[in-house]
Amino acid sequence: MSAALAAAAWVPSCASHRKFAPGEKLNLGCIGVGNRGADDLEAVAGENIVALCDVDHGFLLEAAKLHPGAHLYSDFRDMLLLEKLDAVVVATPDHTHAVATAAALHAGLDVYCEKPLAHSVAETRRIRELARQKGAVTQMGTQIHANDNYRRVVEIVRANAIGPVREAHVFVNEKTWSGGERPIDSPPVPNGLRWELWLGPAPARPYNPTYLPMNWRRWWDFGGGTLADMACHYMDLAFWALELRYPTSVAAEGPPVNAETTPPGLVVHYEFPARGDHPACAVHWYDGSSKPEVTAELGFADWQNGVLFIGERGHLIADYDKWIIGPKDRFADFKPPPQTIAASIGHHREWIEACKSRGPTLCNFDYSGALTESVLLGNVAYRSGMKLAWDADRLVATNAPDAQRLIDPPYRSGWSL
Repeated sequence: MSAALAAAAWVPSCASHRKFAPGEKLNLGCIGVGNRGADDLEAVAGENIVALCDVDHGFLLEAAKLHPGAHLYSDFRDMLLLEKLDAVVVATPDHTHAVATAAALHAGLDVYCEKPLAHSVAETRRIRELARQKGAVTQMGTQIHANDNYRRVVEIVRANAIGPVREAHVFVNEKTWSGGERPIDSPPVPNGLRWELWLGPAPARPYNPTYLPMNWRRWWDFGGGTLADMACHYMDLAFWALELRYPTSVAAEGPPVNAETTPPGLVVHYEFPARGDHPACAVHWYDGSSKPEVTAELGFADWQNGVLFIGERGHLIADYDKWIIGPKDRFADFKPPPQTIAASIGHHREWIEACKSRGPTLCNFDYSGALTESVLLGNVAYRSGMKLAWDADRLVATNAPDAQRLIDPPYRSGWSL
């Protein structure tokens, strides 16, 4: 990135929302092309990959081997200024999701952004509203949403097979992102890494290898721990099946709060109001070593990850690949309802085709934004030490004004949405 480009006010020149001839490909830019970004790049590789952007030159060169015709950038702002694009894929660390996504939306582009949609609750709401204002086709990277198993579970719950659901438990006992104190040493920044660009809107701090390539998830300034990493995948099923939107209260339990890093285990309790035919319900999240006691009581102690719906007439437990309905004696002859949710053509492909047709996507930013806001509120409740009374319309915890600094943290100078 040149100093002139970095300092200049930029007005994107990207073409957007054009009409596509049959078989015509999108002109795509990809922001973040290592790790998860490499997977996303592979998933959209059938389109025209016009530009690749990453603050790590090593990741950039690896991606360029697969797309030798793409232009290479360190700064997404330069890419959006100089390239004519239809859409972008954002796969950066959480703390730069919003700034990259907002820049693309302001440029009139469609956006696929990895989960969680943003790093803070307020960012998430702003991105959702901006996407709506721009008429963008959007999709958040909750790839499991395209899984047939999730779709069948949604149909069963919505068909009232287990009766009205007033309680759901979501648990993840995989690797946790947690622990550590801020490093006191500051080794040289590796050649090829643009550290200041990697920091983006986050508070300034010296480079240290403990943050990269993946451990940024356990630092509050950059990620949100296991909750932010995994809840958008697993709570997605509860949100979809129960047609959830915004909680009215959020409380969290965990070890003493560390100002720098995320906890090794967390339990979060969400209360949601009635919605249409759905009664008010509680959704409980567990990560680390915590699991809901009711799973053992119902015979599912060996499940490491899952979503358990408790209905008035029975229960249903599911993970990515399977579901079980019970109790066995009551549901011995159970037959699932007719399929009403079509099989997916693929999570990325859904978005690509919608970009061309201006059609809908299932994980658009309106749906996934509400999911992300709720997920991130769990960390706000934990860090504030309060059971939050949540006013979703005003985006405030009415009983915890001090929590606003966590709901809408400030950006470093030079960065904005």
